[in-house]
Amino acid sequence: MAKKQVPREDDDLAARIATAWERERPGTPVGSIGVVSRVWALAKAFGENRRRVLAAAGVDAATLDLLSTIRRAGPPYTLTTREITERTLVTAGAVSQRVARAERQGLVRRRPVGPGSRAVRVELTRQGHATVERTVDLVLGQEVELLGGLDAGQRETLAELLRLLLRDVRERVGELPPTHVGT
Repeated sequence: MAKKQVPREDDDLAARIATAWERERPGTPVGSIGVVSRVWALAKAFGENRRRVLAAAGVDAATLDLLSTIRRAGPPYTLTTREITERTLVTAGAVSQRVARAERQGLVRRRPVGPGSRAVRVELTRQGHATVERTVDLVLGQEVELLGGLDAGQRETLAELLRLLLRDVRERVGELPPTHVGT
């Protein structure tokens, strides 16, 4: 039988919270605090860092999401609005707003799929392609740097554990729409 892991009081906030609950309410199920509190704190830290990097690059997260989705599709860097909706997990209305904003900025171009069709293809412009290339390198480079405290094996192990946990949680609570942490 595995020995119960007792958080150290001086470890971090998550450990102090768990210890306080155990002290104040013996028997309180605190086994999730060490994982969930740290995941929330990491999500907040990564989110804030990404917002700073994007602000410095002059790109908002929604625009980067749109441009990245189209860029990952490969040449000729074009997708229908329906495909974008499916790949970004945001509503069709949100995709429409993102496309309109990016089009005004000269980052994408809309074209009808065919005569008589209401479907629209969205393609990256040269400016959009250059923007996504530059911005993705900034964002992902910064995030790799933030993970620098872990070696490659630790990152792989953590990524796999998080994948397994996410799959299990989704099975338990259902697929939830993406949102910002805590909303």
